[in-house]
Amino acid sequence: MTQYGPQPVERRMPTEEARDLLTLVRDLAQREIRPAAADEEESGRFPRETFTLLSESGLLSLPYGEEFGGGDQPYEVYLQILEELAAARLTVGLGVSVHTLACHALAHYGSKEQSAEHLPAMFTGGLLGAYCLSEPSSGSDAAALRTRAVRDGDDWVLDGTKAWITHGGIADFYTVMARTGGEGPRGITAFLVPGDAEGLSAAAPERKMGMGGSPTAQVHFDGVRIPDSRRIGEEGQGFTIALDALNSGRLGIAACAIGVAQAALDEALAYTAGREQFGRPVSDFQGVRFMLADMATQIEAGRALYLAAARLRDAGEPFARQAAMAKLFCTDAAMKVTTDAVQLLGGYGYTRDYPVERLMREAKVLQIVEGTNQIQRVVIARHLAGPESR
Repeated sequence: MTQYGPQPVERRMPTEEARDLLTLVRDLAQREIRPAAADEEESGRFPRETFTLLSESGLLSLPYGEEFGGGDQPYEVYLQILEELAAARLTVGLGVSVHTLACHALAHYGSKEQSAEHLPAMFTGGLLGAYCLSEPSSGSDAAALRTRAVRDGDDWVLDGTKAWITHGGIADFYTVMARTGGEGPRGITAFLVPGDAEGLSAAAPERKMGMGGSPTAQVHFDGVRIPDSRRIGEEGQGFTIALDALNSGRLGIAACAIGVAQAALDEALAYTAGREQFGRPVSDFQGVRFMLADMATQIEAGRALYLAAARLRDAGEPFARQAAMAKLFCTDAAMKVTTDAVQLLGGYGYTRDYPVERLMREAKVLQIVEGTNQIQRVVIARHLAGPESR
């Protein structure tokens, strides 16, 4: 007999430990995250206790080494965990991805002393991070940022405004890209700024069409003074650090998108199997079956694409082009799948009594964050026909 509704999806997990980890996360997501997702998104409540639990469980540091408390898992495994979390609630899945992105600069470019001082708390100490690159006047053209850091003895003083910051106003630390030199990408430096720094403040959260439980806000730096020991990497290296982090972060967005799409497909399967019209289940009609088949195919293709890119990353091979492809394809697929899920549920799909309308609203932002899908096409084309291709 055919089974409908949410079913465990078979994953390619490299080790028994990884398989057990996925089972643990799937159970946690079903028990602790999914039941409250709709109500908390409706009320705009951020689930900080969930992130504390994930931190204590080692799930905020999966792709980083063990030396400072990381999970030492391949990116291939980490992304599948991320997909499960996003399928339960995108605020959680995307939040883990953003925290991982915020840790990237210090974990890969920080000194041994910096890493020992900060990474343990960032990995398993309950802290939550945010990544500050975009500004009100520089989104896709990130190298045009204006936030400035001026050297003052052994300190740096930061002034400026960052925009569209996930966890803005609630983060415990911010990885900030600021201008320390001339115009362009070579004048940018990375800094680790504590969330309680004097002169740091956040605007009211943006009023968004989806993800009401995940605060997105402008972050203001008004004479924020931090020691040089919180500068990450060399002066002028910040833009390189930022792009390196985004290559990995785009895979996180791709995995989140497939999680959202899978959740929408599961809802559509359950509804069309239980809904009868003209004396038989809606899922018996060929037109509906074809839609479900197309949705499932897009999900499987997207999952295969992000996992292939992750394996390149794990092998130490170049993966920027594949990451852009995965982000582009998976987020477009999520938008299509969630829209089709709403259609399959008919009038009920348009109401908040069913989760597919929320999933559709949430899917949209994934086509925008961490490089719009138009920018992904620019990146892909540059690798195919630009200097990188030669």
